[in-house]
Amino acid sequence: MKKVLLIAILSFAVISCGNNKGQDKKGGESGTISIDGSSTVYPITEAVAEEFRAVKPEVDVTIGVSGTGGGFQKFGRGEINISDASRPIKAEEAAVAKENNINYVELEVAYDGLAVVINPENDWATSFTVEELKKIWEPAAQGKIKKWNQINPAWPNEEIHLFGPGVASGTFDYFTEAIVGKSGSSRGDFTASEDDNVLVQGVAGDKYGLGFFGLAYYEANSDKLALASVDGGNGPVKPSTETVKNGTYTPLSRPLYIYVNSSSLNNPDVVEFVRFYLEEAGALAKDVGYIAMTKEEYAAQMEKFNKFVADNK
Repeated sequence: MKKVLLIAILSFAVISCGNNKGQDKKGGESGTISIDGSSTVYPITEAVAEEFRAVKPEVDVTIGVSGTGGGFQKFGRGEINISDASRPIKAEEAAVAKENNINYVELEVAYDGLAVVINPENDWATSFTVEELKKIWEPAAQGKIKKWNQINPAWPNEEIHLFGPGVASGTFDYFTEAIVGKSGSSRGDFTASEDDNVLVQGVAGDKYGLGFFGLAYYEANSDKLALASVDGGNGPVKPSTETVKNGTYTPLSRPLYIYVNSSSLNNPDVVEFVRFYLEEAGALAKDVGYIAMTKEEYAAQMEKFNKFVADNK
């Protein structure tokens, strides 16, 4: 009996050692990198991950798309290494991370403009003022502002069908803050989805559709959609690489971010991946429809990350 028990104990010890092989003290299993968050940032992160997998195929990089808010929830609980974000972390999200003893660094990786999109058959509302967009999207519009001619008498007496990101999306937060004046403040009677492809299909299939999402998704679907201009006070401007970068497309241009958890720094693959990200993001941003930062800006982000690594050893 004792001999059988000893064999069982030794077998359990061997299995346990095998399961712990490759584990970091705090940063998860080496050979794996877990990322979640913004659907807007997803294309550039996935492009970087694809290049990284070619260099280090033994590393499993998984990327979820639960929206900026959903990503920060997981990030604050220490469930993921990196959070994709299309807005800065909120105070309440930072507080959760602090409660869980999670330190982090915010890194800018590219620029993006929010596209206001219409159906190609829409030949009346090709440009909007910020005031018109606010009148459409503010909470007070729910159940009241239903038709195009309520925004402009010259527009059709037809229902507006609205499509936008879900409330967990950083794009939703950014748009509502820039247009309505308060983050998260919006009417609720619109088709919402964390999947930008659902929004693309909605507007593309509806003559009276109106929506918004990241510029990259418009550019990837420009054959199905039309891009509206936005007048931020200095005349109508369409989002483009030039207008987003030079600041003339206001107020709907913004930086995109990744957040890295300090507890992940024990995983050398995470550190290598983030450095790879900052080295390659400029070239890959253009490939997926975003606006690259300058070499100097990427160098500054690399310096910021290296200092973060050094300070958290």
